[in-house]
Amino acid sequence: MASHRRPKQPSRARVTVLTTAAAAAVVLSSQAANAAPSEKQSKDEVKSEVDKLYDEVEQASEKLNGATEKQDKLQKEISTLQDNVARGQEELNELRDGLGSMASAQYRSGGIDPSVQLFLSADPDDYLDKASTLDQLSAQQVDALKEIQDKQRDLAQQRKEAAEKLKDLSATRAQLSENKKEIQGKLSAAQKLLNSLTAAEKAELDADEQRATRSSERTALSGSTASASGRAGAAFSAAQSKIGSPYVYGATGPSSYDCSGLTSWAYAQAGVSIPRTSEAQSQIGTRITSQSDLQVGDLVFFFNDLHHVGLYAGNGQVLHAPRTGTVVRYESMSTIGGPFMWGVRV
Repeated sequence: MASHRRPKQPSRARVTVLTTAAAAAVVLSSQAANAAPSEKQSKDEVKSEVDKLYDEVEQASEKLNGATEKQDKLQKEISTLQDNVARGQEELNELRDGLGSMASAQYRSGGIDPSVQLFLSADPDDYLDKASTLDQLSAQQVDALKEIQDKQRDLAQQRKEAAEKLKDLSATRAQLSENKKEIQGKLSAAQKLLNSLTAAEKAELDADEQRATRSSERTALSGSTASASGRAGAAFSAAQSKIGSPYVYGATGPSSYDCSGLTSWAYAQAGVSIPRTSEAQSQIGTRITSQSDLQVGDLVFFFNDLHHVGLYAGNGQVLHAPRTGTVVRYESMSTIGGPFMWGVRV
């Protein structure tokens, strides 16, 4: 006989839970829908954050430049030390062979000379101290032994220096890797922010950037801008020829530059070698503390950590490679984003 039981109804508690969950879902969906528009940052907010990230990229880039320069210097020093050690070892071997020949000749003429024992000794210094009291070595042998000792000490010191520099090189390479990761991370974050903008907003940002560049160029080329001469003039002219070249971190030309890459390249065209990084460049030449005393072609430094440098263009303007996303251009010193610290006349 078929069963005619009524289906089991959900309990009142279960109905209450389901109803509450459904209501909560509706509320959350409504809140999310209402919150979505406000979560999107405005064009100006995105630009502000991107500019901050690009400034941090430049800071990291200057650290990277310094570490790269240090790595190159260490590699050259290590190579020189290793060459010196190799030559020194050959000279030491020749000295030992010469002393051995003397000992062999004396042995053939009668008896084992103490220098033979020295040649086989694990501690020549100790043996020489003892032998010197025996008056058994000729003046020629004593001189040969002392020369061997001096060469051994010199080689030991050079090997120690090479080992220390190799350790320093390893640490520098690790620092380089960290700097590159930091830069790539900040560039990726900046690009992600830019990708959140609409095509129209991106076009507005580009237009704003171009207007600012044209305005600064007109200001720099007008009014009381003085002409530069000598090495500073040649460097400034070289930098002017690169207006419009893109900023690329770590670049030193000839098609792209970072800030200190541009200034070091420009002065190199004038036949003057200056350091690679902005911080190192700030320590050369004659320091100019007052902006009113600056001349066209002087190096000008910004931010407390001196991570940005450009060439003074006169009329309160600087010719520089600003940051990622920009090109070599003129800009007012008042809009760099960091305080003017001092200038340097090379």
